[in-house]
Amino acid sequence: MSDPVPNDTVQGYCDPAFSAVREVFERNFAEGREFGAAVAVYAGDRRVVDLWGGTADRRTGREWTADTPCFGFSCTKAVTATAALLLAERGAVDLDAPVTGWWPEFGQRGKEGATGAHLLSHQAGLPAFRRPVTAEEAAGTEARAAELAAQEPEWEPGTAHGYHALTYGWLAGEIVRRNAGTPVGEFVKREFAGDLDLWIGAPDEVIERAAKLTAGRDRRDETGPDTPRAVDDNVLGRLAQAYLDPESPMNRSLNNPHPGKGGFNNPVVLRAGWPSAGMIATARAFGAFYRDLVAGRIISPATLREATRPRVSGPDRTLEVDTAFGLGFMLPAMTFFTPEAGRGSAFGHTGAGGSLGLGDADAGLALAYLPNRMGDQLSGDLRAYRLTEAAYASL
Repeated sequence: MSDPVPNDTVQGYCDPAFSAVREVFERNFAEGREFGAAVAVYAGDRRVVDLWGGTADRRTGREWTADTPCFGFSCTKAVTATAALLLAERGAVDLDAPVTGWWPEFGQRGKEGATGAHLLSHQAGLPAFRRPVTAEEAAGTEARAAELAAQEPEWEPGTAHGYHALTYGWLAGEIVRRNAGTPVGEFVKREFAGDLDLWIGAPDEVIERAAKLTAGRDRRDETGPDTPRAVDDNVLGRLAQAYLDPESPMNRSLNNPHPGKGGFNNPVVLRAGWPSAGMIATARAFGAFYRDLVAGRIISPATLREATRPRVSGPDRTLEVDTAFGLGFMLPAMTFFTPEAGRGSAFGHTGAGGSLGLGDADAGLALAYLPNRMGDQLSGDLRAYRLTEAAYASL
């Protein structure tokens, strides 16, 4: 590791070979794109980047420190999927068999043929609850899973895919709860995150010191002649319209359950640990999760290869752009924009606001980025992409 970065805002350590990552991270702060954030990069087992900076809590002015955890939104899905994959590897569940073998109640209203793989790859046809669900209700894992089991799918499972932004947690999470006898967060802590500052369902002490999300957005155009753009303006306009339409699949999927007062700073949500969007972690710990995943220390390399094989790709019924998924992991597409060097081997998951977890077994790379300033993906927020691009270029 090199000496601490000589910068008033950014602190931490960076291997000189990865100085491009440090430069991008510092520039994001200098240009006003960050409020507080952390990034960690592992090359093999070496932690080559471990940087943080800015303000963790806008209201109090509390600074972001080395051990400040941050909410990761849908980055959580990759951790939940890994728990399910570990159980499958141990023979506790067959992901290609009908769900009804271990969840009999799910086999109603046209869902009899749904498999565990369908649940993990956004093919279940249940992208949203039919009725408004509160944050307090969402804490009832078993009840919400039962509600989805009784619900009619919006398409026959396995015939299409559409991002299950929040319902994913009560579907994929049942693979763990029913076959391990414990909630996802407890299983994750017991099996592969015990030594990591990573929680799905955080204790109050962690919630107290976690970064507070802020809605401040930098709406300047982030594109330029040397910056790739994932989607054109026509697509962006269509996405913005769908997001604002309360009846659209996108709006219904992303906004129900509603987190309640305080949004995703609400302790009710953070304690509950929604398995779709409930992880709190430091970037260092989240990056270590991907480090261990890439190294074969959580699931075998064969299981990981199978999990990162494309199961679905193309038009997404929820997000209205092309997406690609393996078993729980996003693969390079419009929603997981990856530098050319990683487009054949990278996997991971993005999160609302700009967060990212990424692994690449071929490159031996793991990266985690957690900000508390909510970026606006609809206007081309490329903070995570620039960091990823710099990491690949440094290998």
